[in-house]
Amino acid sequence: MALAFSGTMIFSHIIPVILGFLGIIALINGIMDDKQEVTFVGAGLFILAVIIPFIILPFLV
Repeated sequence: MALAFSGTMIFSHIIPVILGFLGIIALINGIMDDKQEVTFVGAGLFILAVIIPFIILPFLV
């Protein structure tokens, strides 16, 4: 029970927050420095942060 709870907590609260934060930082950095590649990486990280709980959590619950 505790193992499943910690797994769901990691994939629903911890990893998306980290990826979202890094994505926003990359977006800001890419826009401010006119680096299109960094902007796309930031957008991809942010979208991944939004989608990853819906992909992984059905397999854990």
